[in-house]
Amino acid sequence: MAESRAECRAIAKSSRENFLVATCLLPRAVRQPFYDLYAFCRTADDLADESGSPEKALVALEKYRLAVAGMYSQTEQNTQCEGIFLALADTVQRFSIPRQLLDDLLDAFVQDQSTVGYRDEEQLLDYCRRSANPVGRMILRLADADTDENVLLSDEICTALQLVNFWQDVSRDRLIGRVYLPESIMQRFGFDEDTIRRGLNSGQTTPNEIREAIQFLCEQTRDRFHRGKPLVDRVPRWLNADLSLFIGGGLATIEAIEAIKFDVLRVRPVVRRSTQMRLLGRAMWQRFRFGRVSGGDSR
Repeated sequence: MAESRAECRAIAKSSRENFLVATCLLPRAVRQPFYDLYAFCRTADDLADESGSPEKALVALEKYRLAVAGMYSQTEQNTQCEGIFLALADTVQRFSIPRQLLDDLLDAFVQDQSTVGYRDEEQLLDYCRRSANPVGRMILRLADADTDENVLLSDEICTALQLVNFWQDVSRDRLIGRVYLPESIMQRFGFDEDTIRRGLNSGQTTPNEIREAIQFLCEQTRDRFHRGKPLVDRVPRWLNADLSLFIGGGLATIEAIEAIKFDVLRVRPVVRRSTQMRLLGRAMWQRFRFGRVSGGDSR
C-alpha cells in the first residue's frame, strides 16, 4: 500500500496542472486520496492520447476498465489490485466513490479514439458529462458534500473548465485531427472545418467568422462558471479556496482568449504568470484564514 500511494503521489507531483497546485491547499487527511484519484485520471488520459495509435489506446484503456471492475469486486483487502489501483481501491472504498464515475471517464477516453467532431452542442455537452464532470463529483464525495444541488453546480464548473480548454486549444486540437467546435455553431457563424484548416495553414490572423464563434462560446462558458459559483459557499470551508482557484483560473483563461481578440488559430492564449500567482496567492490566503479561524484544524 505504501508503494502504491507513493506511485500516485509521484504521478501527481510530476504534473504542472492546477489540480496539483490545489492539493497543497487541502487538509492532509484528503491529500492522498486526491493523489490517488488524480493518478487514475492522469494515467488514463495519457493512455488515450499517448499510446501511439487508436488501436493501442483502446487495448490499454480496456485493461484499465478491467482493473476498475476487479477493484470494485475485490474484498476489503484488495489483494489482487496492483500498482496505483491498490491505493485507488482503498480510496474508493473509504469514500464510497461510485464505480460509474470512473467508468464514465474511461468511456470518454475511448470515445476520443474514434470521434473527431461533434454535431451540436448537446453532443459536446454529453462528452463533457463523462470527460469532466466525474472529477468534480469525486471531489464532492471526498468532502461528503455531494448533494443533488451541489452536484449540478459542480457539473456547471467542470463542464466550463473542459469547454474553455477547447476554446483555448482550437489550433492544437485540429493538428491532432480533432475539432470540438460543434458543427451547428460553425454553420451558425458561416464556416466549416476546412476554414479552420486553411486558417491554420495560412499563418495569418484567424478569420472573423471563427473569432465571432469563439467569442460567443466564451460568453456562454463564462455564464456557466457564474452559474456554478454558488457551490463555493455550499461546500466545507477547507474546499472553498480550491474551488475559487479553479473558477478563477477558468475565467482568467477566457480573459486571455479575449486579450488576443479571439485569434486562436495564430496564437495560443495563456494566462499570464502574474495572474496565476495572484489567483494562487488569493487561494492560499483564503486557506490560511480558514486555518486561523478554525484553530488549525485540517479535518
